[in-house]
Amino acid sequence: MKLPFVDFIFKDVGIDLGTANSVVYLRDRGIVMNEPSVAAMNIKTNHILAVGEDAKRMLGRTPNHISVVRPLINGVVSDFEMTEEVLRYLLNHSRSNSISSFRRAILAIPNHLTEVEQKSVEDAALNAGCSKVYLVESPIVAALGAGLSINTPSASMIVDIGGGTTDVAVISMNGTVISKTLKVAGDKFNEDIIRFVRDEFHLAIGESTAEFAKIAVGSAIPLDERVEVIIRGRDMSTGLPREIIIKNNHIRAAISKSLKTIIDSIREVIEETPPELAGDVLTQGIVMCGGGALLRGLDQLIEKETGVPVKIADDPLLCVARGLGIIIDNFEFHRGLLDNPLKPLSIDL
Repeated sequence: MKLPFVDFIFKDVGIDLGTANSVVYLRDRGIVMNEPSVAAMNIKTNHILAVGEDAKRMLGRTPNHISVVRPLINGVVSDFEMTEEVLRYLLNHSRSNSISSFRRAILAIPNHLTEVEQKSVEDAALNAGCSKVYLVESPIVAALGAGLSINTPSASMIVDIGGGTTDVAVISMNGTVISKTLKVAGDKFNEDIIRFVRDEFHLAIGESTAEFAKIAVGSAIPLDERVEVIIRGRDMSTGLPREIIIKNNHIRAAISKSLKTIIDSIREVIEETPPELAGDVLTQGIVMCGGGALLRGLDQLIEKETGVPVKIADDPLLCVARGLGIIIDNFEFHRGLLDNPLKPLSIDL
């Protein structure tokens, strides 16, 4: 029996704690937060100055006593306290009233995290104010959010290109048959662009500028139209500010090696898939999600290199959050997807 007052106070929440962005889904309210996973702290006072979009705007623009950090690297907690602050910020700003608390939290995590890495994510969520924390593999939730039938004995293949990691997985009967997690994704593309601009144009640029160029003119294949954008940085010879015009072919050259790594991994996963499921993959195709799926022409490049049809999920940035919402809204039905290993009992002697 549903008790409205209990549901009013005790909330269920799903959190896609990503390297680049974190998204919060609240039961009965849908997606309520979508913020960058960034925090800014005053080192002198140990005071958190900003979290999310406000902190991201400070990247590369602060004095020495203000540290702007991304507490997750490649989907793994690298700064526990900052991760806790990001989670606390997201949860506090998701509350619909001052007396509500979070009964259950479901967090999406990359495949192949160690027990220690999983425990760090779980502890951060508990310390941020969640009563009970469940973990679920990100590719499974992404497939669920993309509308794939993951509970049937047929293959669903998902490629989730996020900020820190790329997850490639074949899913059948509510489980991962074979998967691969790469530390090559949106952040690596930015690093490639920074290095390319430094080597080719002798110009030093920051991460934000590289991301801007990637979104504005980046593509995986040659484009019919001419696309270019002006970027600014510091001339490495004179030390003075300078601007250049960067074109689509520059970005494509910069990220080509990383794209090849992703495509090679997709091929490896398909090659290692059982024959019957491999046939399903050819029939049903590959579904792409995550921010990397928005790179112009990447779906066409993967289709050309693998011979498998590729489509981009609707609103690919929010696939994981939508999948978490499906689990939250029908928790008991989807409980088998969650990773909540039994903990040993404490016995007082």
